[in-house]
Amino acid sequence: MRGGSVLKVVGVAVGLCVGLLGGAAQAVEATLPVIEAGATPLGAAKPIAAWVTFCQGYAAECAVDRAEPARISLTPALWSTIIAVNKRVNKSVQAMTDQDHLGTPDRWDLAEDGIGDCEDFQLLKRHLLAAAGLPKRAMRMTVVIDEKGEGHAVLTLITDRGDLVLDNKTSQILPWHRTGYVFVKRESQEATAWVSLGGLTSPAMTANR
Repeated sequence: MRGGSVLKVVGVAVGLCVGLLGGAAQAVEATLPVIEAGATPLGAAKPIAAWVTFCQGYAAECAVDRAEPARISLTPALWSTIIAVNKRVNKSVQAMTDQDHLGTPDRWDLAEDGIGDCEDFQLLKRHLLAAAGLPKRAMRMTVVIDEKGEGHAVLTLITDRGDLVLDNKTSQILPWHRTGYVFVKRESQEATAWVSLGGLTSPAMTANR
């Protein structure tokens, strides 16, 4: 991991998880989403260059364990945890482009300093949800074209109720086909690679907030 940032990541993760667990006992279990069809991968796709670099420094975050479930079996308690982590990360991380923050067009990390853009939000959410016991294989980083026609990163949760999207632009968790985004590609569930989702335009990076 770059720059000896392991302790920083652990500190962020522990702080978020402790706050979450502290309120879990009193939380009312959320109503599960309705069952909807998931997206269908259409073959191999070229990964985002910054993701390749990220995987060199954070290999465990990119590794695919095919022994893990390919889908999350949602329960009301688990759904409540997902909602809470999504909201907490969206509130805790300051949104800023990599260009403004780091002087580089696109870099993926876990928002160790509390600042990040779209992919950093989603990577941190996955990190925390995996620590809470959700299968990482069923949580795939996904590249879309947003409402501005720009490249954007979201986290797709592949569940027994369809593909649900965690986003930093909203804390509402929506089925993939109701986000208004064009879905281009996402991480494969079978290997450290990417698969196409049919979007015709593939951005070179995911650089917006």
